Amino acid sequence: MQKIVFSIFILISLKSFCQYDQMARNAFMGEDIQQAFDYWNISKPNTTFHSSFRPYLSSTFANATDSAVPFKFYAFKNFFLSKMLNEKPEKRIWYNLQYHPIIDAQIGYDGVLQKPIYNALGGMHFKANINNDFTFAATVIGGKQQQPFYIDTVLAQQKISPEFGQQYGTNKKGYTFLDVTGYASYSPNNNKIFNFQLGRDKHFIGDGYRSIIMSDYAPALPYFRINTNIWRLQYSVWYSWMYDVTNANGFKNNYTNKFSTCHYLSYNILKELNVTLFENVIWRGSDSNQVRTFDANYLNPIIFLRPQEYAVGSPDNAFIGLNINAKLFKTVKLYAQLGLDEFFLKEIRARRGWWANKQAWQLGAKYINAFNIKGLSLQVEYNEVRPYTYTHGLVQQNYAHYGFALAHPFGANFREFLGFINYRKNNFQLSWQGMSAIVGKDSASVTSNIGQNIFASYVTRNKEYGNYTTQGIKTTILQSNLKFTYYLIPDMNLRLELGYIQRSETNSLKYVLQNPFFYLGIKSSFWNSEKF
Repeated sequence: MQKIVFSIFILISLKSFCQYDQMARNAFMGEDIQQAFDYWNISKPNTTFHSSFRPYLSSTFANATDSAVPFKFYAFKNFFLSKMLNEKPEKRIWYNLQYHPIIDAQIGYDGVLQKPIYNALGGMHFKANINNDFTFAATVIGGKQQQPFYIDTVLAQQKISPEFGQQYGTNKKGYTFLDVTGYASYSPNNNKIFNFQLGRDKHFIGDGYRSIIMSDYAPALPYFRINTNIWRLQYSVWYSWMYDVTNANGFKNNYTNKFSTCHYLSYNILKELNVTLFENVIWRGSDSNQVRTFDANYLNPIIFLRPQEYAVGSPDNAFIGLNINAKLFKTVKLYAQLGLDEFFLKEIRARRGWWANKQAWQLGAKYINAFNIKGLSLQVEYNEVRPYTYTHGLVQQNYAHYGFALAHPFGANFREFLGFINYRKNNFQLSWQGMSAIVGKDSASVTSNIGQNIFASYVTRNKEYGNYTTQGIKTTILQSNLKFTYYLIPDMNLRLELGYIQRSETNSLKYVLQNPFFYLGIKSSFWNSEKF
């Protein structure tokens, strides 16, 4: 059916695409698309692609080949619903326009609420490319959605969605929202070395499902980014404008500004070995007592911001990270992360549980074409974050945006195990995702601050020493997600999904939650969800 509907359009629009190689567009950030990048990068490693920074820039995967991926997917060089204009050889300026209809319709049944819940979202992604070196992209999405009980308990108070930002209404009748993201990207003279971007979107650093350095969990934020790719190095610096919504009670007038500067340096030592350094400084903008705005001291584009932080009296929140990945046998990728918020080596060696030893780490492995079965992939991952990591004495300067963590959804003070099994062949996929986590949570007392809630000031900590991971009310979270997917039109990422999620939560105070959730949906969306 799809060939009959689209063959004429595609033949017309693709007839001369082979002579164009767009350098400035960003790849979509979605688990469905990430699977294809993993298969290509692990089975055909090279020294120019850096897998730990997303969104991937098209110039860095220009040599990606569909043949490395043993299933149908959203192609690396995708021209679905595209049209070339002014493309004759004598024309010095040519244009390419591309559209993607976005559908995210789902109906499910929540076992706790004991009623059907639904999502009815729609929108459009538009992309304009000029002469390979300039891309403008925009995504408009809106609609109404309801959430399973275990998710709504996180969203109900601030009425902010991690995917789309501000929302209105209640879960009973459905939250409504309208979100716009996009970017303008320029790679001068169609080169692969320099790229400049201005936009509102998300970033992700790492090779795992989670990131303890920077994830795509929080809502999109405005940014200006400079990307550089030279030899085996990738270097990026970006400046972001964020919001603190603490105590805003859902009113935008009560939001306060905060800003950040990020540096990312990635080095492909070998085709199979990569080491990445990351650093970030977050500082508050305005509050009831001051108007600081953007601090020009942090415009420094060179990595290692600590000298600038000390130069302004070290009032701000600095965070550094390390990411390493290694590829083996063209089927396995091992990856690890280390995040350092604050630490004192003497106190680490003393092993007395000093509160300011704020660290996070991750270990994981991916195995593609597992056991010589094409399309079968396995993944395991472990994440641990110590108490008070990502927090700050001034809550405005914590490692968060718009009410959500910039790193792991659980905040801090937890241990988590993840497991994934995916089998994909042609248009079909059967997947299972399992999670087991122990999170140490605060008591109901207003004075309790044991380090899990990153929106509490570390000034109010309960004690100086004796702080250990999962302290507090030990809460065990188990989740299993079994999903069947059929890709109706892979080049559009249009798919049918049928799934079952079983979520359970218990704690040492005898609290028990069992939340089964069934769902059926048709989607062409590109964002990541189900990351709670």
